[in-house]
Amino acid sequence: MTIPREGKLLRIFIGESDRDGSRPAHQAIVELARRHGLAGATVLRGLAGFGHSSRIHTAKILRLSMDLPIVIEIVDAAEKIDAFLPLLEPLIGGGLVTLERVEVLVYRAKEPSP
Repeated sequence: MTIPREGKLLRIFIGESDRDGSRPAHQAIVELARRHGLAGATVLRGLAGFGHSSRIHTAKILRLSMDLPIVIEIVDAAEKIDAFLPLLEPLIGGGLVTLERVEVLVYRAKEPSP
């Protein structure tokens, strides 16, 4: 699989407690991206953050709320990202979704060790 040099970065900001039925929303999004042949996805767990509600979510030990921020990043050709967006919409209850133009410099699998 290749990605053209000019692509798009889809960035999805949700909470750790967001769900799609019985499974975490980030897992559902990654699995959907894979089923639809996107080049890859990365899920990042934040240490702290706040969003639309302005409620701070943090990993401090004494905090009762552990709804930490989750960021999912997907880079691929603009056409593939654009086609994926309508499929993504039902999985986003609350959060933020952004798009950026990116220049892809390297996209390859790691060579196996001999």
